[in-house]
Amino acid sequence: MSVTAPAGFEAAGVAAGLKSTGKPDVAVVVNRGPRKVGAAVFTSNRAKANPIIWSQQVIQDRVVEAVVLNSGGANCFTGAFGFQTTHQTAEKAAELLDISAGDVLVCSTGLIGTGDETFRSRVLAGTEQAIAELSADGGDSAAQAIMTTDTVAKTAVISRDGWTIGGMAKGAGMLAPGLATMLVVITTDADLEALEADTALRAATGRTFDRLDSDGCMSTNDQVTLLANAASGVKPDLADFSAALRELCQELAVKLQGDAEGASHDITIRVTNAATEQDAVEVGRSVARNNLFKAAIFGNDPNWGRVLAAIGTTNAQFDPYDVDVWMNGVRVCTQGGPDRPREDVDLAPRATDVLIDLKVGDAEATILTNDLTHDYVHENSAYSS
Repeated sequence: MSVTAPAGFEAAGVAAGLKSTGKPDVAVVVNRGPRKVGAAVFTSNRAKANPIIWSQQVIQDRVVEAVVLNSGGANCFTGAFGFQTTHQTAEKAAELLDISAGDVLVCSTGLIGTGDETFRSRVLAGTEQAIAELSADGGDSAAQAIMTTDTVAKTAVISRDGWTIGGMAKGAGMLAPGLATMLVVITTDADLEALEADTALRAATGRTFDRLDSDGCMSTNDQVTLLANAASGVKPDLADFSAALRELCQELAVKLQGDAEGASHDITIRVTNAATEQDAVEVGRSVARNNLFKAAIFGNDPNWGRVLAAIGTTNAQFDPYDVDVWMNGVRVCTQGGPDRPREDVDLAPRATDVLIDLKVGDAEATILTNDLTHDYVHENSAYSS
């Protein structure tokens, strides 16, 4: 049920003809209250799609009653026509739901630089159709409607003492921190103040989605939204809610990693004993974005030299000649030199664990990434064809 698992939410996903496949491509999520709290984080890419520009204005008062999402077109770099399309989408939803357009977030995903009257008319018609089909069982269809190159819908639900969090996510490529790194809608029937929702969301995304770095490419359309309505009547301890929200975001982030375009290895890079958490993140990300390392993992080659070469480009505090590296539980490098034979490392499984011990402090961080494959290159070379 994903976003409709918490009480007081309805959703739907419909096929409006934006995709040539005929699959669902417009989704609507509605908060029926009693409260209409909203929080969101957006891509930090300076090149922002029209829905991002719109939604950043809408979220200022932290009141959100509905989210309209479409796949099959990013509505980015489409000029004034594109922004008008986004505005009209919000107005259409507002008219049909009898709410303010200023309380409707809009999200789009797909090819950049395309959009015409046909696109606009199909988004508007899809919005109308989805609102007509809204139900408390519509979370799964909504999750399917936001997919692009995704091979599976990505949903998660966590329930605690009388309250629930549900979420749906889309993303299989252009996964790099921004923040955030995909389209995600999260709902909860917990009773939260607006500032509490915003604080919890930023803390959760900062340790989950922001540490998913599949291919180092930041999108123009990334948005993570949290809607809270107090329908459960339960006001949770903020620390308990924040922990549950982070758990749900992590579950969705791992699902995004597992469906990354063309990937054959899901790589978890854990950096330990760093001077600061920032250093640990910088070191982990340097490896996650190193194409030589990613290509080696694709070839099942435990080439630890590429790990050291990658981390040597950072400003993190450590001695490159006193670093240990493990791959899938085997220490292949110690004190900047070889340890166990490479033949001892089995990189055949999809799950690949890399541990980097910097030996200078007690901070740590984990970065999620994938290998670089022929399939990834092929899929992205043919994306707009």
